Amino acid sequence: MKKSTFTGVISLAVMFLLIMPARKADAIPAFARKYQISCQVCHSPSAPRLKAFGDEYAGNGFRMTEYESPRYFINTGDDKLSLFRELPLAIRLEGYATLNFENEGTFDFASPFVAKILSGGELSDKVSYYFYFLMSERGSVVGFEDAFIIYNDFLDAGINLFLGQFSVSDPLYKNELRLTLEPYKIYAFRPENSSVDLKYDRGVMFDKSFKTGTTIAGEIVNGSGLDPAWGEFLFDKDKYKNFMLRINQDLGKSVSLGVFGYTGKEVIQNGIDQYTSEIKMYGPDLAIDIDGRLMITLQYLWRTDSELLIPEGEIMMTDVKTHGGFAEIIYAPKGDMSKVFLTGLVNLVQSQVDAFDYQSATMNLGYLLRRNVRLAVEGTYIFSGDPYAKLSAGFVSAF
Repeated sequence: MKKSTFTGVISLAVMFLLIMPARKADAIPAFARKYQISCQVCHSPSAPRLKAFGDEYAGNGFRMTEYESPRYFINTGDDKLSLFRELPLAIRLEGYATLNFENEGTFDFASPFVAKILSGGELSDKVSYYFYFLMSERGSVVGFEDAFIIYNDFLDAGINLFLGQFSVSDPLYKNELRLTLEPYKIYAFRPENSSVDLKYDRGVMFDKSFKTGTTIAGEIVNGSGLDPAWGEFLFDKDKYKNFMLRINQDLGKSVSLGVFGYTGKEVIQNGIDQYTSEIKMYGPDLAIDIDGRLMITLQYLWRTDSELLIPEGEIMMTDVKTHGGFAEIIYAPKGDMSKVFLTGLVNLVQSQVDAFDYQSATMNLGYLLRRNVRLAVEGTYIFSGDPYAKLSAGFVSAF
């Protein structure tokens, strides 16, 4: 072993010991404070990952029907006004030390890697809100990502409406709730000069569940990401709106199968020229949860961009095909009582444009120091481009 690599490994081990007394993961602990319950009620094996009850709680506008809400509000004498006794706030903080073998074993302190402030709760019997502000991510102030109002049981039809900013992939799987530092790469994929991906966007989302175990979710979004407004008021860069629909079916208590489709158009500026590209995405997903001990998530999708400009060489391509997905396995030997759990993640992105290809494999070992303090060691090998490996150790905390 090279001396520089050996020194890096020793430094990484020391860093891991130094950060042991930290704090943990992403739910919003304001909810635990509000109801005086453990994070374990909504999360397994660790926050931020939601179990079924937590997912239902979030879908109900962050309210538990068996608890009385009025005691959390000030009595103003006006039944049309709901004011919190205390504004529900929480903080998420996480940091890592990373040994990156791509650059001859360079060692890096990345703390804080993420620092965010979160808030959410009920504004009335049917209206709720949720937002978080990324005070720092990778050393930059990001601003708002999730920021929306929820209207439950719209028109007494069992429809939940979401208006604001949210992740387009939320009806599929929430990238923000993963346990690994390595993200779900296919959700973030978009060719250069395109604003369309399955990450954050502005629009309206709805979902409705049926007694048959079927859930239907849909979205209408700008298709412009979170770019700032232009002309003072307009966030959408063109006249088009993009649409997504997902249908999910529970198959017994342990398996759910879904399929989604996304379609839209965008105007892309190339100097003085403009061209319109039509984007289509579709694909299946599968989730298996065996008693909260073994959880398997599979997602695959296909994408077509009808018009695509490749900046290198200024080449215009038509009907560019990209496909890929991820497979995630979580093993928690004692379910939501597990202090130690293992997460494996494989990412795949393949395109007609070789520069877009990405393949990686990740293994993450998590340890719950407290319910709201998770320590993690994660190794990732990137197979695409010039292959390399990286090793990270750190903490994720929420309080």
